[in-house]
Amino acid sequence: MNILITGASGFIGHQLVRALESKHQLSLLSRHPARAREKLGSQHQYLASLDSLSSLDEFDAVINLAGEPIAGKRWSIEQKQLICDSRWNITARLSELIARSQTPPWAFISASAIGRYGQQGPIPIDESYFDDSKSSLSNDIEFTQTVCRKWESSALSAQSDNTRVCIVAIGLVLGLSGGALPKMLPAFKLGLGGPIASGEQGMSWIHQQDLISLFVYLLEHGECRGVYNATSPNPVSNKDFSTSLGSALSRPAIIPMPSFVLNLVLGEMAELLTQGQYVIPKRALDDGFSFKYSKLDDAFSEIFSRK
Repeated sequence: MNILITGASGFIGHQLVRALESKHQLSLLSRHPARAREKLGSQHQYLASLDSLSSLDEFDAVINLAGEPIAGKRWSIEQKQLICDSRWNITARLSELIARSQTPPWAFISASAIGRYGQQGPIPIDESYFDDSKSSLSNDIEFTQTVCRKWESSALSAQSDNTRVCIVAIGLVLGLSGGALPKMLPAFKLGLGGPIASGEQGMSWIHQQDLISLFVYLLEHGECRGVYNATSPNPVSNKDFSTSLGSALSRPAIIPMPSFVLNLVLGEMAELLTQGQYVIPKRALDDGFSFKYSKLDDAFSEIFSRK
């Protein structure tokens, strides 16, 4: 297939490129094509923007991973707007180009996040949960929900008899080349890690290899469409996550981090750590996808042994 990938040079994107490049022709959208070419190889086509395209007729599939890292910086008003615009604008543009196509891509796979569910306490939730009583742009819902709902709505507008749309709601991705895990390691390696706030909040995680495999699975299985949670079947509490990470590093993990400290340091963004959900990937399991790393200890064992 000829596949267009946005966000290809990011933490998830560059791994997905490696998984697909031997079988498919890839066109990669990057704000810095020269830098992306150096990282990902000269065998791919590179685009600096979508402005040069009037349709997506030449592509068989689109995988949309573009977006400013949500935990990259403190959530100032400007940073919030950047987080939103970097997701909403490109997704809306891709859907517009699909609508203009005479022979549109047969698959549009677009990233989202489990932030779509908001804070749910200890109750396990799957894709069937969605609180329709709240407007997608209401002030009553959390920032991450607002981001995800418009992001997903823009992608789903491309769905038709000719184009199937899959939304991948991504949890905490475990790997050493990006994401949250490398930021946690310094404290844990020094024996200063431990549970955050109450430690009871859910952490819905996924090993990076399982996430890449899920994207490939959704690409290759034409019957798949709609929202899929990209999380392990076994979410854990923050306390258990900390214990498992400490054990993998042979370090104690007993020093708690009070929520008020994170609120002072991170502001509103602290809710990413102090709140959580126990998210279950019901649809992926029902559709036959198999997780290689369904247990947290096994995931950490693979990650640190490979290093």
